Amino acid sequence: MNKRIKLGFLLILLVVSFSYGCISNSGETTAEKPGVLTISTTTSLYDTGILEKVVAPAFKEKYNIELRFIPKGTGGAILDAKSGASDAILVHALSREQAFMEEGYGVNRKVFAYNFFVIVGPKDDPAGIRGLSVSEALKRIVDYGRSHQNQLVWISRDDGSGTNTKEIALWKDAGFEFEALKNESWFGTTGAGMGNTLLYTSERKAYTLSDIGTYLKYQKEGKIDLDVLVDKGEELINVYAIIIINPEKISGRDFEGAMLLAKWLTSDEGQNAIAEYGKEEFGRPLFYPIVPVLQSQRGEVFKWILKYGFIKDGDKYTECPMKFRYNPGDLSFFEFPASLVEG
Repeated sequence: MNKRIKLGFLLILLVVSFSYGCISNSGETTAEKPGVLTISTTTSLYDTGILEKVVAPAFKEKYNIELRFIPKGTGGAILDAKSGASDAILVHALSREQAFMEEGYGVNRKVFAYNFFVIVGPKDDPAGIRGLSVSEALKRIVDYGRSHQNQLVWISRDDGSGTNTKEIALWKDAGFEFEALKNESWFGTTGAGMGNTLLYTSERKAYTLSDIGTYLKYQKEGKIDLDVLVDKGEELINVYAIIIINPEKISGRDFEGAMLLAKWLTSDEGQNAIAEYGKEEFGRPLFYPIVPVLQSQRGEVFKWILKYGFIKDGDKYTECPMKFRYNPGDLSFFEFPASLVEG
């Protein structure tokens, strides 16, 4: 073989090898490139760090799917989802969740965690609410506020969030209308997330309603100087759920990826991760796994979850009524006789 032929043959081999390598590498890169799932979430989950520190890394490692979060109050998260911005929502306001599904936007609701709301305020507790029931505490706050019109006594998120939805219900149970209270000078609002509301409440030495997870994180980090003053009562239970965006209502979203997240959050792995988060840093978990409680079907918390976190469907209470179940595959749903709640 003369030099010219030999050189041409080597060039052909080089081109073929290079082309094959590009195809191979391109295939590998495409296969290894992570998918992306966009989640609209309540700030009371996001501000604690559990989503970015625990959920996102574990989910990516298992499924090679990155989670990107849009943190807002439940109301804002629902609006984003309706506009087509997300594949699923993580929320904690049952009435708003049910309306979201009734409007056709959400399917396959799964509850995955719970904790409790608390009323927090100054250590010296000028309104004298420490240890009272929720209704009695709110009545005391109104009395104190009306006698101290020159200062802010109560701070509300007033942002349509799950926490704000709960607050409105608690005021109503205590005999007050939220919209009327907002017009009184001692009643302040932030229109902001839980973290910022806690910061403002601490700065003004006022009272507010908070989820316990965000409170513990901000207190531990020295960002706020507030005590938990009221933490007893079934009405303070706080149930978190994931709802998948209905692909028949909004196209182009990753239904399958969102279903994987719902399954992971309620799997043994996901529930264990929820149970452990916060133990080392705060001496207690910031959230509690809900599946073991539902499986046990025992205790007061079990009944509270059904009462405040489940939806009546005929003669049963379920996390997701039949009409909102869309191609669930192997995703199962808890349901219990209505007598457990109403008996």
